[in-house]
Amino acid sequence: MSKDGKKPLGDSSVFQKGRKGAMRVIYGRTAIIAVSFLAQIILIGGVVNFFRPYIPMFFGGYMVLGLGIVLLILNKETTPETKLMWTVITMLLPLVGAALYVYVETQPGYRLLAKRLNDIYKQTEAFVQQDEAVLDALEQKDIGTAQLARYVHKNGNFATYQNTEVTFFPLGEDKFAAMLTELERAEQFIFMEYFILKEGYMWEKILEILERKVQAGVEVRVMYDGTCAMFDLPFRYPELLKAKGIQCKMFAPIRPILSTHYNNRDHRKILVIDGKVGFTGGVNIGDEYINRVEKHGHWKDTAVMFKGDAVQGLTMMFLQMWNVTEKEPEYGKYLQKAEKASQAKGFVLPYGDSPFDDEPVGETVYMDILNRAKKYVHIMTPYLIIDQSMITALTFAAKRGVDVKLILPHIPDKKFVFALAKSHYKELLKAGVRIYEYTPGFVHAKIFTSDDEKAVVGTINLDYRSLYLHFECAAFLYQVEEIAEIEKDFQRTLEKCQEVTLENRKKGTFFLRLEGWLLKWLAPLM
Repeated sequence: MSKDGKKPLGDSSVFQKGRKGAMRVIYGRTAIIAVSFLAQIILIGGVVNFFRPYIPMFFGGYMVLGLGIVLLILNKETTPETKLMWTVITMLLPLVGAALYVYVETQPGYRLLAKRLNDIYKQTEAFVQQDEAVLDALEQKDIGTAQLARYVHKNGNFATYQNTEVTFFPLGEDKFAAMLTELERAEQFIFMEYFILKEGYMWEKILEILERKVQAGVEVRVMYDGTCAMFDLPFRYPELLKAKGIQCKMFAPIRPILSTHYNNRDHRKILVIDGKVGFTGGVNIGDEYINRVEKHGHWKDTAVMFKGDAVQGLTMMFLQMWNVTEKEPEYGKYLQKAEKASQAKGFVLPYGDSPFDDEPVGETVYMDILNRAKKYVHIMTPYLIIDQSMITALTFAAKRGVDVKLILPHIPDKKFVFALAKSHYKELLKAGVRIYEYTPGFVHAKIFTSDDEKAVVGTINLDYRSLYLHFECAAFLYQVEEIAEIEKDFQRTLEKCQEVTLENRKKGTFFLRLEGWLLKWLAPLM
C-alpha cells in the first residue's frame, strides 16, 4: 500500500479482483445478455436474408415501402440530423431500414414508460407551484431570464427559487468530502440517484454512513442506472442493500431483449438529505471521480450543493423517477421549505430533462445563454457531438463578438466520441470559437458560465445522448455569488489546457479525423 492509500499496480489483490470481474462477465448475466442480443440480431439478419431472393421480383414494392417510410421520417418532429440518418439507412436498405424504423417507433416498453412518466408529471404539478413573487423579483432584474424561467416551468414544471445558499465544488474530491459531512447530519431521509455506482473506496465510505443512519431510523433510498449491472455491480445488488435496510432500485435494468428503450438512461446525479441539503453535478459514485484511481489521467469534475428552498426541486426530480414503479407514491411529506430565511443572493432554478416529453429543455437553456450573452460564454464539456442548431448558436455568438471558449478533454474516455468532437473543430474555430483541451487528463464537468451573472452546473453534456435521449438534471444560477467561483475555476482550468487552432488541429490526427468524418452521419446514435 502506498503512502497515499492507493494500491500499487502489481498488487495481487488487484489482479485477483480483475480476474474475478472478468470471470463474472464471461459466466454471468452480462454474457447471457450479450449472447441473447447476438441471437436476436442473427435472427433478424436471417429473416432479411430469407427475403433477399424476392427483392428483384418485388423491387418496386420495396422502393414504395422505403419511400413511404422516408415520408414518415421527414414529417416526424425530430432533429434534421436524425431525419437524415434514418433517410440514408432506409434509402440504402429499404427493407432493413423500414423494419428497423417501425421496430423503433412501435416498441410498447417505450410507450408504457412515457405514459407512466406523463401521469406522474401531472400528479406532481400541485407540488411544484411557482412563487410568482420570485418571478416578479427576477423580472425586475432581467426580463429575458424571467422569460426563460417561465418557459422551464411551463414546459418542464420546474420552479425558480430564492432563499438558497449555493456552494460550488471544483473537483469530485471536494464534493465527496462535503457529502460525507452532510450525510452524517441526516435525521429524516436520504435520497440518492446516480447514473453510475461502483464498489470501491468512495462507495464504501458512503455505505458505512448509510448503514448507520438506517439503524438510527433514517429512511434511505438509493437508485442507480441499470447499465451498472453490466460491469460494475451484481444484478442482485438491490437485494443486498435491502437486506441492510436500504431501499434500492435499478432504473431500466438491461434484459436479454433487444430494445431502443435502453437508449434512455437515467444520467442524473442527485443527493438530497432531509429536504434541506441537495447536491448535483457531474460526479458519479466511483473512485475515478475523486481521483482515487486513474483511468484517463486527472479527472476534472464539478458539482454544486444547495441549502434552502431550491432543494425542493431536486427532491421532486428524485421522487418522480423513484415513483415510476410505485403503486401509491408519496410526495407531500418530503417537500418542505427552508426552516429559516437565507441571506443568499440570486435565483436558483433546478431542472430536469426527459426524452419522453418532446421538449429539449436542457438544450434550450444552453442556447438561451448563448443567444443572449453580451460578453462571454465559457463551457466545459466532456463530449461535443452537436446538431446544427447548437453549432449555429455557438458560431453566431462568436461572430457577434462574444468570447466563446470550450474546454474539452485531451485524454478521451471513448475514442470514437473524441473523433466526432474533433469533426466539429474546424467549423467552430473558423467562426471564432476558441477550443482548449485539458492536457492533464479527462474533463467530465458540464458547466456554462456567462457575463459574471449566469451559470449552469449539472449532468447535461453537449451531445445527442444528453440533449435528446437521457434523463438529465442541472441547476441554472442567476446572480448567485458562487458564480464568481465557477468562473475562477474555469480560468484556473484554462491554465492547464492547450489551445486548438486551425493550424495545429491537424497534427497527428489524420485517422482520428477520418474516423469522425465517417461516423458523423451516425452522430444521433452516439
